[in-house]
Amino acid sequence: MQMGSVSRGGTSAQKPSQSASTSKRNFRNNDNTQNTHNNNNNHPSESINKAIAQYTVDARLHAVYEQSSGKSFDYSESIKTTTQSIPEQQITAYLSKIQRGGHIQPFGCMIAIDESSFRVVAYSENAREMLGINPHTVPSMEKPEILTIGTDVRTLFTPSSGVLLEKAFGAREITLLNPVWIHSKNSGKPFYAILHRIDVGIVIDLEPARTEDPALSIAGAVQSQKLAVRAISHLQSLPGGDIKLLCDTVVQCVIELTGYDRVMVYKFHEDEHGEVVAECKRPDLEPYIGLHYPSTDIPQASRFLFKQNRVRMIVDCHATPVRVIQDERLMQSLCLVGSTLRAPHGCHSQYMANMGSIASLVMAVIINGSEDEAVGGRNSMRLWGLVVCHHTSARSIPFPLRYACEFLMQAFGLQLNMELQLASQMLEKHVLKTQTLLCDMLLRDSPTGIVTQSPSIMDLVKCDGAALFYQGKYYPLGVTPTEAQTKDIVQWLLTYHGDSTGLSTDSLGDAGYPGAASLGDAVCGMAVAYITKRDFLFWFRSHTAKEVKWGGAKHHPEDKDDGQRMHPRSSFKAFLEVVKSRSLPWENAEMDAIHSLQLILRDSFRDTEITNSKADVPQLEGTELQGMNELSSVAREMVRLIETATAPIFAVGADGRINGWNAKVAELTGLSVEEAMGKSLVHDLVYKESEHIVSKLLDNAFRGEEDKNVEIKLKTFGSEQQDKAVYVIVNACSSKDYTNNIVGVCFIGQDVTGQKLVMDKFINIQGDYKTIVHSPNPLIPPIFASDENTCCTEWNTAMEKLTGWNKGEVIGKMLVGEVFGSCCRLKGPDALTKFMITLHSAVGGQETDNSSFSFFHRNGKFVQALLTANKRVNLNGDIIGAFCFLQVASPELQQAFKIQREQEKKRFTSMKELAYLVQEIKNPLSGIRFTNSLLEGTGLTEDQKQFLETCAACEKQMEKILGDIHLKNIDDGSLELEKAEFSLESVINAVVSQAMTLLRERGLQLIGDISDEIKALTVFGDQARIQQVLSDFLLNMVRCAPSPGGWVEIHARARMKRTVDGVTTVHTEFRMICPGEGLSPELVQDMFHSSKWVTEEGLGLSMSRKILKLMNGEVQYIRESEKCYFLVTLQLSVPRTSSKTVDSSLLGDA
Repeated sequence: MQMGSVSRGGTSAQKPSQSASTSKRNFRNNDNTQNTHNNNNNHPSESINKAIAQYTVDARLHAVYEQSSGKSFDYSESIKTTTQSIPEQQITAYLSKIQRGGHIQPFGCMIAIDESSFRVVAYSENAREMLGINPHTVPSMEKPEILTIGTDVRTLFTPSSGVLLEKAFGAREITLLNPVWIHSKNSGKPFYAILHRIDVGIVIDLEPARTEDPALSIAGAVQSQKLAVRAISHLQSLPGGDIKLLCDTVVQCVIELTGYDRVMVYKFHEDEHGEVVAECKRPDLEPYIGLHYPSTDIPQASRFLFKQNRVRMIVDCHATPVRVIQDERLMQSLCLVGSTLRAPHGCHSQYMANMGSIASLVMAVIINGSEDEAVGGRNSMRLWGLVVCHHTSARSIPFPLRYACEFLMQAFGLQLNMELQLASQMLEKHVLKTQTLLCDMLLRDSPTGIVTQSPSIMDLVKCDGAALFYQGKYYPLGVTPTEAQTKDIVQWLLTYHGDSTGLSTDSLGDAGYPGAASLGDAVCGMAVAYITKRDFLFWFRSHTAKEVKWGGAKHHPEDKDDGQRMHPRSSFKAFLEVVKSRSLPWENAEMDAIHSLQLILRDSFRDTEITNSKADVPQLEGTELQGMNELSSVAREMVRLIETATAPIFAVGADGRINGWNAKVAELTGLSVEEAMGKSLVHDLVYKESEHIVSKLLDNAFRGEEDKNVEIKLKTFGSEQQDKAVYVIVNACSSKDYTNNIVGVCFIGQDVTGQKLVMDKFINIQGDYKTIVHSPNPLIPPIFASDENTCCTEWNTAMEKLTGWNKGEVIGKMLVGEVFGSCCRLKGPDALTKFMITLHSAVGGQETDNSSFSFFHRNGKFVQALLTANKRVNLNGDIIGAFCFLQVASPELQQAFKIQREQEKKRFTSMKELAYLVQEIKNPLSGIRFTNSLLEGTGLTEDQKQFLETCAACEKQMEKILGDIHLKNIDDGSLELEKAEFSLESVINAVVSQAMTLLRERGLQLIGDISDEIKALTVFGDQARIQQVLSDFLLNMVRCAPSPGGWVEIHARARMKRTVDGVTTVHTEFRMICPGEGLSPELVQDMFHSSKWVTEEGLGLSMSRKILKLMNGEVQYIRESEKCYFLVTLQLSVPRTSSKTVDSSLLGDA
């Protein structure tokens, strides 16, 4: 469905085996302990590969549309477009058209400037007219300003506006200051200036603002935030466990905020196709709820843009785009990815017009992604879907209101993420419960009980039918193939997939099964688990179209429609083409559940065979032995499932004594499994105040009433944990025997001890605010306050110490964005949203206690605290702002936070840390060895003093690396940086020295291109860390350069900039270049995507990239036709004493 900024009325041009989902997935071969092919660790790489493949398909369809001039583009037939390969240049042209299209929408104008000189490098053709500086304007006594390439942008606006722009240009996070309210110098017209940085400078999007618009003032901008907070509060007040209600509520909130005719929630499924899952609309409009669309309908390039620019407004699809004029010296067209004015692609405009939607507003819904996609210690983000607004006439809403919508979407994403996690946990509990019941059946019946009793294997995953093929007999359930057809499928599996332990597909035809056509639409998808070479377990699904329902008035798939006319119904028809003879894809969680049951059944069947082979054993004794063997095998598997659980799990028998105790609860309490067994839960393991609660839980569970979310207080054992209680929120589950009698209770819990520690240490401040704020008492906590517009009005001494920012530097600034966001960096937009909600809630009279709050100190140190925000009132009782104080976590609480952050699989983490140390220590040691070899046989000349200095720098670097015992500090962005003054020459010498030994061994030449002016620069930063990352990148170039006779080149460039505050910064750029093919794909994967590293070098590159990110640097790996290189950019500050002597040739140097 054409919702994205560059969406097409698209249809899939993929091969049938790829268009709807991954058509076939094999289990791991012949290994009972291996997981299925869709193992969680493989999911991200599968997703990335899909996305890359999709770019090619998108580019192909784009080319077809362009060649047809949009007139003869056959929409519904494009589904059948062949997937012939296309030139790389065509893909590049497609991406360039999307990201650097050279046109904007005419409701605003755009100016791009060089950041160091404020000179214009590009502007839209309508900028002169909008700013009132056309040659035909009314003559003035003053010299008229002109807009052309090279104009100082400050001269186009009033003096006060120029000051505001200069201040914004000097901000580290420039987007947090949007919008800036400025006035044209010639016409006096007000504009919202929306700024963002690109590769060649700063882009200023100018949107006309009405003088009477209340959002132009600070109070008005805050009012927009308050509107968002009100909507967010509504979302947060909803009962949990209902994602549909959450989506229905958010579309209602958005339509009330924005006034659009239609608002929809559009969800991306695992196979990348889309569905409208919620809708609020004008009564006379045709509903779109329930519509499904092919994955190509919103191209990957468009999805990428939504992650960069999360709110996208198209004011009028009929409006003629405005061309952007730019400096001819620019190497390529201006990047418009972050521009609020970027013009829509012609295909998208045509689609909007066809569906009667003249204007649109699209907002990205972002949730947490997988750990493998995390970058720079920050949580990875995944595009879950979109919230889409349509209007039947031209419509524009001001930027502050769009900004409020963006806050609302961030809060929606957070809430949705929690609901999805809850749904996942509920699914996991359902699977565990179903597996437990199926295991009980194995104990009291033969294995056929799982298909002849209730619940059955059909209750494990969503399916239309299931079957057991056991000892040559066929046991079907629901919609299944006939026995003869199933035997034919078994023969095909043994012939073509005999080495696998299972297979899943959404299309038996595409998987290569020759008899798929005879099965019809009733059986399209199949998941099969091999129990033995002659015993199989099947799950079947019918075709997807049976599951999909059109929500509109004309919903029958056979309804006539103009196939060449891009429209939602054509898109839906295209989707039905994609999924024809195809089932819903098998989700990862479903395959994990199937595989887990497969392991249980394998043990059960194996033990059954052993038992049946003992013919001389009497029948009664044989039955008992079989039951014992089956019980043993099932117990082994259930123990494995419990032991690997991330939550504390324990169980009691009918006597209330422990008979299950997993590793997590043993870790929390200090009581080993052996010591816990047989102890009374009520009398031995919980505190006195919890005895009554636990007794009631047990009584209810033994009656079949399962309580949920009940807090109990567990005792701890051992010298280190003595008298330290563990608080656990538990769900009680009744355990039944084969006669359906309740014989025990299982508790699945969540550790909340950290939160309890916070409550115990919480300080409740009362009394006169002024007295508290200005008290010199060192026990007074860090305190800050705001007025009703959330501008900072108080900032006490403790806050200065905690943040590194003086009172005078923050008073009067907006706490949301300027203070916390720009001065004190936060970890991503979600953190900013949470803080905004807390602050505005306090101003609105709703107090917040002990909310987790983290930020970065001025020197880069990561600070964790607890935030309490209260309303601030005057003598009349009127609310005049917010009063906030921070409680810095105690060592005990910090340890609790650390435990909560730690991942599972500690053994792998330890191996990862060790491998990292072993790999990284080689680089500085190599430098030390080389430097020492130079010192041999020479006296203490000036050169030798330099050698000793380099040696010392390498040794310091080595100490830093050896101190990285906990890689988690790098991964989560809390690594402390030690900043000091140093010369770039000392860094460059140390980096080069570490590569010299390997260069000589491999017979390579090192080429340096670094000027003396750059070497002479003195900067402020963490020298050892900069050495570490640069040496890592250089050494990897040395390792992959062709040898012997090859070369490696290192370049360095620097550009100086002075801010309005007189602070000088230097933008450094390093390039490490070598000829040839460069890094292996495994290294690149390790560096950018994977936490399951394959190579030690890749792990080192990944950590160096994250360290660089923490220092506000970036690294790109670029491969060209005959060479490859790392491009490292890093912005460093210049000490005031040194900035006065900076070579003037570096100022503004590109």
